[in-house]
Amino acid sequence: MKKFVLFFLVAGIGVGVCLSGAFQAQAAPIKLTYSNFFPPTHIQSKLAEAWCREVEKRTNGRVKVEYYAGQTLTKARQCYDGVVNGLSDIGFSVLAYTRGRFPVLAAVDLPLGYTSGRAATAVANAVYNKFKPKELLDTKVMYLHAHGPGLLHTRKKAVRRMEDLRGLKIRAHGTSALVVRALGGTPVPKPMPETYQMLQKGVVDGAVYPFEANKGWKLGEVADYATAAFSVAYTTTFFVVMNKDKWNVLPADIKQIIEDINREWAVKHAAAWDSSDMAGIRFFLNQGNEIIGIDAKEAARWKKAVAPIIDDYIKKMNKKRFNGKEIVDFTVRTLKQYQ
Repeated sequence: MKKFVLFFLVAGIGVGVCLSGAFQAQAAPIKLTYSNFFPPTHIQSKLAEAWCREVEKRTNGRVKVEYYAGQTLTKARQCYDGVVNGLSDIGFSVLAYTRGRFPVLAAVDLPLGYTSGRAATAVANAVYNKFKPKELLDTKVMYLHAHGPGLLHTRKKAVRRMEDLRGLKIRAHGTSALVVRALGGTPVPKPMPETYQMLQKGVVDGAVYPFEANKGWKLGEVADYATAAFSVAYTTTFFVVMNKDKWNVLPADIKQIIEDINREWAVKHAAAWDSSDMAGIRFFLNQGNEIIGIDAKEAARWKKAVAPIIDDYIKKMNKKRFNGKEIVDFTVRTLKQYQ
């Protein structure tokens, strides 16, 4: 009888240990990695890290996100492929760093005269939602966002007319490189993290970027002039994407939580682009630098000079069996709606 009782006690303890182990296994958090090229001090990096913490908070710790800023996990140009190939589970970088790979979304970056990050972000997400381009089907798109007006900055030489750009080497990438060429400059395609040293060492004579980078990337320390040619202001589309396999295995309730956060964070990024543009202007002027305005006649010359870029985009898209005009017309209409 004692042996019989002892057997059930031991068996009961064994079952309890197994159940305890099972509950512990179930309670183990889902671990994800997030790669971003922005330095940890930049507002866009801080927002990305805040996204990670918000996911952890709203899932009650069921999801843990390890955040890697400053290209410590994947380089800016490698980030998208890094997500596809599983080097990181989530990635944040620039679509234009892999030129030609994202043709539909490239319409957003055209020199359409952007005035704010809010408008540019709204356009980027509207174009994505409207056309659902196949170019992004190999990842789960969390959300897109885009910076405020991209403008010309130079060192030593002021650019007041298009002719002043001749012979100048300007750091630019993607569509912004086409803009520089159309205006008479020579584009040098390099990612943002390399821009400070290139300007400092005189490798380039200038760069195109939004005002925010004067403070966010400290470029106001190595540039002397900004040419406020808003008639040809472009934007740059940023992606936040997730490895599709990792996304597909997440529980449905966690997916919904993340989707809710994504909608909120796209708006936060847009607002941050605009507020940091203002901070970048103040920083730039405090260095003793000059912002150069151009009159309506000169602005019209710049706009006419870049018009073929938009026409060429439409033609190239048509050759790829897209409706290029439809994409551009939708982009322009949406921009007017939010400007």
